[in-house]
Amino acid sequence: MRTFIIATLALAALSGAAYAQDADIGRSLYHTHCATCHGLEGRGDGPMAGVLLIKPVNLTELSAANGGSFPLERIVKRIDGRDPLVSHGSPMPVYGDYFEGVFDVPIKTPAGQPVLTSRPVVDLVTYLLEIQKPD
Repeated sequence: MRTFIIATLALAALSGAAYAQDADIGRSLYHTHCATCHGLEGRGDGPMAGVLLIKPVNLTELSAANGGSFPLERIVKRIDGRDPLVSHGSPMPVYGDYFEGVFDVPIKTPAGQPVLTSRPVVDLVTYLLEIQKPD
């Protein structure tokens, strides 16, 4: 019985590690899928920004624009397509299929409530949290 309990705890620890947020993967995803419009630094100054009808938002100021609190749930749902933006043509125009998908990974809001989304969105949002300017 003791071996079963140890094995169960080890399996739980491993599954928890699988859901760890990875800002390095998020950075890579950002540079591949977002930087063309939002810029390498996330300031809304990517090479495509000048030809877009609606200027890309400065992603480093998401917290500042929301009273100092990162709007995690809104950002998750914007990226994964549940809260579409007109400027993105509803879901993310080019990468929507990549960021949508199975919502089976939890990420906690500042209030502690979990929001389910896809693994790439969790990593991307983790990176976006990292690049927020201090208030």
